[in-house]
Amino acid sequence: MTSEGRGTRDRPALARLLAVSPDAFAGEYWDRQPLFTRAAALPSHFDDLFTAEAVDELVTHRGLRTPFVRMAREGNVLDPGRYTAPGGIGAEIGDQVSGDKVLDEFSGGATLVLQGLHRTWPSLADFTRQLITDLGHPVQVNAYITPASARGFDPHYDVHDVFVLQIAGEKRWRIHPPVHPQPLRDQPWSDHRRAVELQSQGDPAIDEVFRPGDVLYLPRGWIHSATALGGTSIHLTLGVAALTRHDVLREAVAQATADTGLRSALPLGIDLTDAATVAALLADVVHSLARYTANDDTDDGNAAQALAYAQEVSGRLARRVRPGTEPIAPLATAAAAAALHEVTTVSLRRGLDARLRPGLDRAEVALLLPGKTVTLPAEATDALTQILTGHTVQAGDLAGLDPASSLVVARRLVREGVLVVR
Repeated sequence: MTSEGRGTRDRPALARLLAVSPDAFAGEYWDRQPLFTRAAALPSHFDDLFTAEAVDELVTHRGLRTPFVRMAREGNVLDPGRYTAPGGIGAEIGDQVSGDKVLDEFSGGATLVLQGLHRTWPSLADFTRQLITDLGHPVQVNAYITPASARGFDPHYDVHDVFVLQIAGEKRWRIHPPVHPQPLRDQPWSDHRRAVELQSQGDPAIDEVFRPGDVLYLPRGWIHSATALGGTSIHLTLGVAALTRHDVLREAVAQATADTGLRSALPLGIDLTDAATVAALLADVVHSLARYTANDDTDDGNAAQALAYAQEVSGRLARRVRPGTEPIAPLATAAAAAALHEVTTVSLRRGLDARLRPGLDRAEVALLLPGKTVTLPAEATDALTQILTGHTVQAGDLAGLDPASSLVVARRLVREGVLVVR
């Protein structure tokens, strides 16, 4: 997803995090340099997303289990047994977060980390889905709750971009330039531990006290550490697992297994210890991949092959970026399916990874969903194609079906969690 043709109105979640326009952010800061913004320059604070009360709610009443919670002190992650316990009769599992134990560790200077809040806190789940759409990259959310004057983690860099939202209290952040710019996910800071330590001893690029409502954008690779000041500090980290050209290359190579030439064996007796031989082999393989993926407008067969190849790679990448699936309430959904009538408006569940393919039997069509396949009569093909556009439709007016059949299909798809009532 690119920035061209998109304005602030099209990126409402991103716009909340910026004092510059989303287009200016894309051109000047994204994947390049940090951007620190004071709350006064932003459209609004973030009390609607997360609060100190939300922390207590999650710890006390939600029965969180590891890995949705962890704790750390002075750079060391604590053993889960120090802050978790069995949940009591009917919930004897041993890794539920314990409010009593969390209080003991927190009072002793440990940082509490609530992980995966895009899965466990509704307002952040909604915001994250929109931010994924705005950025075109996967996003996950953690909260860091640090007692006064405590430092949770040593100077380090992340292998993903982050937006830091200060929710409560104050925290001093020191940020240094990268020693390994734009690291990939398998290139952690510990691979450059000594260089990170030395870099963090120099003059920081940013040395600021964050206050409620302040926001920092930090590209992957930038070294950082933070210390709470004067009282409890709460901040959200929105981790952006930015897809890279290396990801495109990986998916392209994975899909290229369809090419028989690239699947062919290397020559018998090839000497792979000879650099010149390997260089020639590498050039040949790259040329073969380029030829396989090339869209030659003068060759209809090649152009069709290249388009099909691009569509497959596109699908692989899109599935990694797709926003989290819109949650559904099981009881309300069952009731809605039973009450469905012809003028009820329905649409595809947002974020659902759904793909259409012919059934094993020509009389059927299959809708591929995460974890299951829904099979319908082939007559429903046009209706399913219409539904997958995401447009809102009436339950009794699906493409290619009479009202009664349309209602039957719509009711089935609501029960299967494909359609939701709007």
